[in-house]
Amino acid sequence: MWRAIRRWFDPRELREVGTTPDYRFSLANERTFLAWLRTGLALVAGGLAAAQFLPPLPAAHLREVIAVALLLLGGAVAIRAVDHWARTERAIRLGEELPASRFPAILALAVGTGALLLVVAVLANALGAR
Repeated sequence: MWRAIRRWFDPRELREVGTTPDYRFSLANERTFLAWLRTGLALVAGGLAAAQFLPPLPAAHLREVIAVALLLLGGAVAIRAVDHWARTERAIRLGEELPASRFPAILALAVGTGALLLVVAVLANALGAR
């Protein structure tokens, strides 16, 4: 694990592996990394917005649970982004198959499930207010 983390911060080690690829592949990998990083930042911003601007919800501490879940998910996306970037860059340099990832599907399921739970909370609040 520490070796993988060290690769994130030591580009010299990555450049010593394999052969130098066509720069367009490395730039495409970097753009993908930056897109994932923006997603992580958006989730963190959503978590901060939920903590600061959502009114207290009918379920106890639901606002805080939403905020913390978004913050943790944003952090996980950012960490996953840098790990995937490093593994992909290594595979490109070695001429290997690109690493497969289930993370996009897991993220989509988490966001979809969270949205569904929020719809239930909103409807319960609307029906309870009558």
